[in-house]
Amino acid sequence: MEINATIIGQFITFAILVWFTMKYVWPPITKTLHDREKKIAEGLEAAERSKQELEMAEHKAFSIIREAKQQASGIIEQANLHSSQLVEEAKAQAKVEGQRIVEMAQGEIERETTQAKEALKKQFATLTVIGAEKIIQRELTPAIHNDLLTELTAEI
Repeated sequence: MEINATIIGQFITFAILVWFTMKYVWPPITKTLHDREKKIAEGLEAAERSKQELEMAEHKAFSIIREAKQQASGIIEQANLHSSQLVEEAKAQAKVEGQRIVEMAQGEIERETTQAKEALKKQFATLTVIGAEKIIQRELTPAIHNDLLTELTAEI
């Protein structure tokens, strides 16, 4: 292998290229690589934080759902209690109304009974008078007449 001017020129050119690359090209490349490395590290870190935040959000969502279910069951329980109270109140009102209707019916029955008794008394008085007229027409004795009137008055 002979060392001649071409090899020396190539070596000098290579050395200048290496120096130029090390001085002007390499630092921006290494800076870009470091920046990219930092961005990747930050991205991985952000992904880890996001994963943790997601887990925390899931736990929070589960706790919110659990609380919502508890509230819903409480509301349902209150609604059941309220409905049973309404049913009991309706029963009590119905019972009172039924008693009032029964009392009204009993009053009506008593009135009708009284009216019927009055009507019977009138009919009885009419029949008594008719009977008395027939008796008087047959017998005109005052003693018998007084006894009959006394008996009729006592019965009425």
